[in-house]
Amino acid sequence: MPLPFLDRKEERARLASALRGSDGAMAVLYGRRRCGKSRLLQEVLPARRAAYYVGDDREGSLQRASLAAELERLLPGFAAVRYPDWESLLDRLWREAPRAAVIALDEFPSLVAADPTLPSLLQKLVDRRAPSRRPHLVLCGSSQRLMQGLVLDRSAPLFGRAREILKIGPLPAGFIKPALGLRDDVRAVESLAFWGGIPRYWEIAAPIRGAVAAFEQVALSPLGVLHDEPRRLLLDDVRDTTQPLSVLALIGAGCHRLSEIAGRLGRPATSLARPLATLVELGLVRRDLPFGASLVDSKRTAYRLADPFLRAWFRFVEPNRSRLEAGLASQVAREVERSLAPHVSSVWEDLVREAVPRATWSGRRWGEAASWWGPGLDRKPLELDVVAQDADEKELLVGEVKWQDQVDWPRELSALRQKAARLPLATGRTVRLAIWSKRVVPRPARDVACYGPKQVLATLLGNQPAHH
Repeated sequence: MPLPFLDRKEERARLASALRGSDGAMAVLYGRRRCGKSRLLQEVLPARRAAYYVGDDREGSLQRASLAAELERLLPGFAAVRYPDWESLLDRLWREAPRAAVIALDEFPSLVAADPTLPSLLQKLVDRRAPSRRPHLVLCGSSQRLMQGLVLDRSAPLFGRAREILKIGPLPAGFIKPALGLRDDVRAVESLAFWGGIPRYWEIAAPIRGAVAAFEQVALSPLGVLHDEPRRLLLDDVRDTTQPLSVLALIGAGCHRLSEIAGRLGRPATSLARPLATLVELGLVRRDLPFGASLVDSKRTAYRLADPFLRAWFRFVEPNRSRLEAGLASQVAREVERSLAPHVSSVWEDLVREAVPRATWSGRRWGEAASWWGPGLDRKPLELDVVAQDADEKELLVGEVKWQDQVDWPRELSALRQKAARLPLATGRTVRLAIWSKRVVPRPARDVACYGPKQVLATLLGNQPAHH
């Protein structure tokens, strides 16, 4: 059962505005698969004056015939002609399309793969025809690198022609509650630890009760629709998936430093710069630095899987492939249940850091939050889950993130105070302390604020409450 259309207010408004006028405009939608690009198109396209076609891997002649059949709704008799090439089809379409018609070509990279001259043909038509005499054109695709190359590369034929270029990413985390019908905030965070903000994953998981049960059915099981998802994601943008899958697997297994990854692969670190940059560009890996560190500080860089589903997949599916193929998915699922807390904890930390600049915490508004690691004032190793500063850079928010049912509050509060006292960045600044935990104990101490999933998810739903 399809989910109700969620959020995307700005994207929807911008796309609708571009397609509203009578002068032909070009819009581009791109982003990783399953984020809802096609659904957004279908919500916005005007039914009576739009033709929507999804490209595939067939020969060009077959795709032209299918597109002509779709265009028959706008132009009766259009499919009665056999078009020997794309130029003849597009030229007639541009000449005869009704005023303000919208032509939406989804999975555009598949069409380009069949005929690489297609972008140049479209560019000629866009440039040659007066705006009032050409249809609106929407290009959509999941191959992020190719879509960017078609419209953002200065040497690309369609560069500078688009009125809107929209990168469609995951939905805000707070929307998972209405999407999955969840009332419990803890269950919502646990679900986010498997599905992240990808609406298609939510749709797949929605009919199955419980996050672990859903993960077992759709990812652990070799018959599950997401069992081979990482490879499918990579195939949209890279030809050979061996190296990027290996890098993802190592990061998922806890190798976060470039030197560690290179050592495990038996390759020079310099040879991995481009593969890692590609994975970062695709949004599958992120490059973390301690709060306040410079981007050029490569020695302190930590690479982490950016997507919660990929973290779950490489933690629970990849190392258990043989057992899963042997029909032991239920056994692995029980192990997932037992190790759920540490897995959810890493995603919970990300959610908290994402929420910090979006609301008022401890009576202040803060900038972007990050973790911090390095030598403390006593030169001993120090790690903190959350560090942020106010606009004047005079105050710091310093916090820890916990995901346990039972918390030894006196011990945790004492540890947080000691860590904050050792933080080099805190010297000469006012420090406000906070703990984000699975179970909230209101005001565990006067000098430490405590928050839980309810406040974080409300913030990530688009609300901006004040959390005192």
